[in-house]
Amino acid sequence: MLRLLMIIKNVDAKIIKDSRNCETIAVSVNSCEGASSPNGKSTGEYETPSYYKSLRFCVDFLNKFNSEIEINKFDDLIKLEKEICKKLKLKNAKQFGANSLYAFESAVLKALAHDNKKELFEIVNLKAKKIPFPVGNVIGGGLHSSAISKHPDFQEFLVIPKSEDIFKNIQAMKFIYDSIKKELKVLKVNDEGALLVDLDNEQVLTVLNKNIKEAEKRFGFDISVGIDFASSAFFKNGKYNYSIGNVDSTEQHKIMLYLIDKYDLFYLEDPFEEHDFKSFAKLKKNPKCLIVGDDLTATQYNRVVGAIRTKSINAMIIKPNQNGSLLELKRIFDLCRKKGIATVLSHRSGETLDDALADYAVGFGADYIKCGVATKWREVKLDRLVEIEKII
Repeated sequence: MLRLLMIIKNVDAKIIKDSRNCETIAVSVNSCEGASSPNGKSTGEYETPSYYKSLRFCVDFLNKFNSEIEINKFDDLIKLEKEICKKLKLKNAKQFGANSLYAFESAVLKALAHDNKKELFEIVNLKAKKIPFPVGNVIGGGLHSSAISKHPDFQEFLVIPKSEDIFKNIQAMKFIYDSIKKELKVLKVNDEGALLVDLDNEQVLTVLNKNIKEAEKRFGFDISVGIDFASSAFFKNGKYNYSIGNVDSTEQHKIMLYLIDKYDLFYLEDPFEEHDFKSFAKLKKNPKCLIVGDDLTATQYNRVVGAIRTKSINAMIIKPNQNGSLLELKRIFDLCRKKGIATVLSHRSGETLDDALADYAVGFGADYIKCGVATKWREVKLDRLVEIEKII
């Protein structure tokens, strides 16, 4: 049972650098552990803007925030959102900016957890017991791999280990990552720590599947393969612009079916551009795959409602800083759970060392968590999942 009454007495906001050396916001409340927001590189049209006016404006506003609001439970974040709207004359707290609102609300929850001697995930849901399966980005392509001239068209090649033990899942992901790195003599990684290779899409999938099979023999549980196509990034003038030629949506659908069949794909994220609900729905008729909306839904409640109504997805990416409001995030998770939509809580390409994503994945009951495999900014989230598993 949470102790009553945590009052926001002081707020400290500042500008820090993310893993890509870009500026972002960090906030602490009542001198407790701070919270920070990541930055996205590949962004969707429908994301909430990162800041109201500017990053500096939001930092200055929070440092002058002098309303002693009482926060007793997660749902009391509504008081915070109303106060922000009142002070800035906004219609919706998300207008304060996704990065600034998320960092502030997360900092408030961390202070509440500290006051009540609870874990952050327990503030979201005191009865939380579920550890999500990790989705690990092993090989990069697309916009995330511009550091090399020749690279795959698709943005992320993913592994999804299926053990009930999170530590074993992490070990399996790292085994596959290290094996491919050694086999291909990879020297460079992208912003998310994914390996940079000068292979085409199918060559990558061949290497990935081979190493997945070796990992399955070694660890004794199933490991699925997935792709984040990020199709909007290479969709121009009504065509999907591949390195070997351009195709329309009908041909893109055939390519997806071919890849599912040949490479046993389980997870397909943004296989079509962000406006094409119809093509998503057509592909979703394949019952064995997760058809995952990211740019399509952009972590916006109304977009999720539209995707469900049109039967376009059976899974979706949820990125806290695509939206900003942790209250709306909870509404999205609740809606997805009610409608049978699998949820994937996700990091961004420009990350910080804040490990709260792991707590929110557990607290909100995410089915999967996508937070990379390598580099300290990704590993801190995975390490936190291991800690949480020991607690629950």
